[in-house]
Amino acid sequence: MTREPILKTWKLFIGGAFPRTESGRTVIVRDARERVVAHCCRASRKDLRNAVEAARSALPGWWARDAYNRGQILYRMAEMAEGRASELADAIRTVPDAATGKVATAARARREVEASIDRLVAFAGWCDKYPQVIGCRNPVNGPYHDFTMPEPTGVCVAISPETPPLLGLVSVVAPMLAGGNVVVATASETNPLPAMVFAEICATSDVPGGVINILTGRRDELLPEVAAHRDIDAVGGAFESADERRTLELGAADNLKRVRLLDASSTDWDDDDARHAPWTIEPFTEMKTIWHPSGS
Repeated sequence: MTREPILKTWKLFIGGAFPRTESGRTVIVRDARERVVAHCCRASRKDLRNAVEAARSALPGWWARDAYNRGQILYRMAEMAEGRASELADAIRTVPDAATGKVATAARARREVEASIDRLVAFAGWCDKYPQVIGCRNPVNGPYHDFTMPEPTGVCVAISPETPPLLGLVSVVAPMLAGGNVVVATASETNPLPAMVFAEICATSDVPGGVINILTGRRDELLPEVAAHRDIDAVGGAFESADERRTLELGAADNLKRVRLLDASSTDWDDDDARHAPWTIEPFTEMKTIWHPSGS
C-alpha cells in the first residue's frame, strides 16, 4: 500500500523563527490537478506588526555591520540556495504559473533558480561598492571637502510579484539588503512555496534574526496594512493592478513613507542589466552630506 505524503503547513518567517499566524488561518496550495499539496499561513495585521517590530529591532545591528560582512552574508545565501536548487525548482513547478496558467518546465524552473542565485551574488558584490557609484565628492567653493554618502532608509517592505515566484522575490529583496535595510517581504499569493523554501535558506545562512521576514497570505489583506503602517519607512517591489498601486501610494501620502513600485506585467525580471544595476539600491537609501575642513 502506498502511503500518502504528509502535507506540510509552512509557517511565517519572523525574527529568525517560524511562528504560526496568530489568526490560525491558512491558505491551501494546490497543484495543476487541483490536489492539495501544502498549507501556508495566512498572515494577519498582527503578524505584519510583529514582523515590522522584529525588523526595526534588527536594523541597528545590520547597519552597524561593515558592508563587506553584509556582502559575505548575501553570498552565503547564494551558496545555500545553490545547495537546495533542486528543491527550489520543484517548488516553482508545483503550482501553475500565475501568468500562463501552466506548470513551468523543468528547464525554466532551473533557469529561474540559477538567475536568483546569480542575483544574490551580484548584490553581495555591490554591498561595499555601491556607495562609490551613488555617492560622490561634491565641488564646493571654499576650503572644505564635501562628501555625499548613502545610508539605509530603514524598514522596507518588499512586495513580490505573483510570477516569477522566486526570482521576483529575490529581485526586490536583495537590493534592499545590500543597501543596509531590513526587510519584511510578502510572498507570491499564487505560489508561496519558493518563498518559504527561501525563508529556510535565510534561517541557515548567517542572516541575523529580523533582518529578513517573509509573510504569506492574501495581497488584498496585507497591502492596505502595509500602506497604513507608520513604522514602515519604504515600500518597493511590484504591483499587480492599478488598485494595488493606488492603495499603496495613497497610504504612503498620509504617513510619508517612500514608495517605489514596478508594474509586474511589464517588468522583465530576467533582464540582468537592469535588475543587477546599483540604481535598484538607490531608491532605498537616504543621502547624507558631510562637510570637512580641507586644512588649506
